[in-house]
Amino acid sequence: MSDDLDVLLNTRGQTAEFGVNVTAALFDGAGRAVFACGDGTLRLREGDGYQTLQAHDGAVLALAAHPLGGVVTGGDDGRLCWTTDGEVREIAKFGAKWVEQLASFTGKGALIAAGVGKLVHLFNAEGKKLRELAHPSTVTGLAFDAKGKRIAASHYNGASLWFTASTAAPRVLEWKGSHTGVVLHPEGTALVTSMQENALHGWTLPEGKHMRMSGYPAKTESMGFTKSGKWLATAGADTLVLWPFFGGGPMGKPPLELGMGDGVIKRVACHPQHEVVAAGFSSGLGLMLDVPGEKVLPLCAPGRGAFTALSWNASGTCLAFGTDTGFAGLVNFAG
Repeated sequence: MSDDLDVLLNTRGQTAEFGVNVTAALFDGAGRAVFACGDGTLRLREGDGYQTLQAHDGAVLALAAHPLGGVVTGGDDGRLCWTTDGEVREIAKFGAKWVEQLASFTGKGALIAAGVGKLVHLFNAEGKKLRELAHPSTVTGLAFDAKGKRIAASHYNGASLWFTASTAAPRVLEWKGSHTGVVLHPEGTALVTSMQENALHGWTLPEGKHMRMSGYPAKTESMGFTKSGKWLATAGADTLVLWPFFGGGPMGKPPLELGMGDGVIKRVACHPQHEVVAAGFSSGLGLMLDVPGEKVLPLCAPGRGAFTALSWNASGTCLAFGTDTGFAGLVNFAG
C-alpha cells in the first residue's frame, strides 16, 4: 500500500534527509527550492543536491521570498537576514526578541514585513526601515493584500489592517480570543484568522460583518485561498476543509470536505494557477486534491514525520515539502 501512495514521489520526485526538522519551504524568485531548518541552516537546491548555508544561530522561525532575489529569514537569534548568491546579510537585529513572522510583497513598491513581539517592522526592498506598526499584543500572523497596499496582522482579540503607505491608525477588527494566523481574500473582500480554540473567524471587507467557521478537531495551523478566491482551504481536520466564499458563503453554507487520511492535516498549499490544493498530514501522508472535480491523488505515503512545510513554485509545476523529522521532497509536474 505504501508503494501505491508513493507512486508520484517515486516517478516525479526527488527526496533528501536533512537530519533536522524543516521549519519552512518555498521557491525563490529564480525558481530554486529553499528549505529552512531548525538548526538555523538553509538548504538551497543546487543541481542534484543542496547547498547548506548557516543563516541563524538557532532555529529559522520564518521564511519569505526576498523581492530582489533569494530569501529573507527570521530567527530566534533576533536577526532578520537576506540570503542571496550564497551570502547571508543581516538586515536588522532585534536583541533577544524572536523574529517569528514574515511577509513580503514582490510587486511594484516591494515590501518586507517582520513581526517581532508587538511590533511589525516594515522595510523596503533595499532593507531601509519605513515604519513600525504597533499592536496591543504579540503579532501571530502577517499577510499583504494582492497589491501590497494593505497589510493584515493577527493578534490577541482580533486583527489589525493597515495601509502600507499611510501613517494613519489601522482598522482594528475585534473578536475576543487568541488569533494565531491571518489570510486576506485575493480580491480584498474578506480577512480570516485562525484561532487557538480550533475555529476560524472572519470579517467581510469593507463592511466588517463577522464570519464564524468552527467544528475543527485540531488547531488550523495552515490556510489559504484558492486562485479564484472561491474556496478557503484549511488544515486542522482529517479531511481538507474548504469553505465556500461565493454564493453568499461561507455563513449558512457547509464546507466541502475532501481527502480523508490518517491524523490531521498540518499544512495546505493552494496551486497558483488552478483550483488544486496540496495537503500534508501529521502522519506524513501527502495528498493532491482537485477541488472542482473532487478528485484525490496521493502525493506520498505516511511514515516520514508530520508535515511542517508545503509550497508551490510560481508556475505551479513543482511542489516542495518537508517534515519534522528532516525529510524533504520535491515533486515536478512539468512534462
